Amino acid sequence: MARDYYDVLGVPRTASAEEIQQAFRKLARRHHPDINKDPGAEERFKEINDAYSVLSDPKTRQRYDRFGENFRQIPEDYDERVAAGAGARGGWSAGVGGAGGGGGRGVRFRTADGVDFDGSGVDFEDLFGGIFGRGGGAGAGGGWGPVPGADQEAEIQLGVEEAYRGGKRGITLAGPTGQRTYDVNIPRGVVDGQRIRLAGEGGRGSPDAPPGDLYLRVRIKPDGRFRLEGRDIHVVLPVTPWEAALGATVPVPTPGGTAKVTVPAGSSSGRRLRLRGEGMPNPRGEDGNLYAEVRIMVPPEPTARERELYEELAAASAFDPRRPRSPPPPPPAVRTAVPPPR
Repeated sequence: MARDYYDVLGVPRTASAEEIQQAFRKLARRHHPDINKDPGAEERFKEINDAYSVLSDPKTRQRYDRFGENFRQIPEDYDERVAAGAGARGGWSAGVGGAGGGGGRGVRFRTADGVDFDGSGVDFEDLFGGIFGRGGGAGAGGGWGPVPGADQEAEIQLGVEEAYRGGKRGITLAGPTGQRTYDVNIPRGVVDGQRIRLAGEGGRGSPDAPPGDLYLRVRIKPDGRFRLEGRDIHVVLPVTPWEAALGATVPVPTPGGTAKVTVPAGSSSGRRLRLRGEGMPNPRGEDGNLYAEVRIMVPPEPTARERELYEELAAASAFDPRRPRSPPPPPPAVRTAVPPPR
C-alpha cells in the first residue's frame, strides 16, 4: 500500500500550500540523489516528488483527499456518471468521502426518498463495475448505457534540458496489444511528477462510448550539471583563485544556454549566486531561479611562473583561513542628553 502523501511530506492534512512547499524543499535537499548517497535516497526522492506533485495542485489535492490513493483510477466525471447510473437503477445516488476511499470504505448511499445507509450487503463490484470499465455498459444487461473507457497512466523520462525547452517528442510505449508511438507535446518547464494528458488514448469504452485518457507521468533523469529542487536549478560554478579574490564576470551554464554572472570580490567556495528567473519556466506563475555555487579551482599542474607567483603571494599575504576571525567591535553606545532641571 502506498504511503499517505501527507505523511511523506510530514505535514498535517490541514497544511497550507506554503507549508507543503516548505516541507517539500526541506526534504528534497536532504534526499536528492546528487547529495544523499544512501541506496534508498533516489526512491525516497521520487516518493517526495510524487507527494508534492499531488498536494501542490489544488484540484488534484481535492481529489486525493476525497478518494485516497486510488484517486487516479476514479474518472474525473465520476459524480456525473453515478448520477446518470442512479436514474437507470431506480433513483439511487452515491457519494464517496474521506481519504483512502475505494473498496466500499467511506461510501454512503441515499435513496430517492432521502434515506441514508452505509452500503452494508451491497455488491460494490456489481454496482460500480460498469462505471470503471470492468463490466456493464449497453447491451450487457447493466442498464447503464454507454460507459467511457478508464484512464491509464505511464511514465516517461526526460532530461533537464528537454523539460526546460519543451516541444514535440515521439514516445513509444509497450502495452498489452504491442508497442504504440505517440507524438507528445511536452509543455515548457514540465517538472518531475507532473502529468501530461493524451486525450482519448486510454482504455477503450463500451460500444458508442469514448475512450479514456492516457496520462504520462514525467520523471526527470539525473543530470551531471543541473540539480533540480522544484523549479529551482542548482549548478556548480568553477572559478579561479584570482577571480574569487578580485571579482569577475564569468559564464554559467543553464538549460537554456550560457548566461553571465558576476562573482563578487572576496568570494569563497560555497557562496551561492542567484540568477532570478533562470530556473525552470512556469507557465502558471513565477519562473524558478538558478543558483550558481562558487567552487574555487587551482591549476592541477602549475607552470613554473604560476608556482613563482603563488610563492610570492604566500610570502606577502598574512591571510590565514584557519585562524578564527575576531568579532566586529560593538557599535558605540548612544547616549541621550538629559536636559537640566528648570
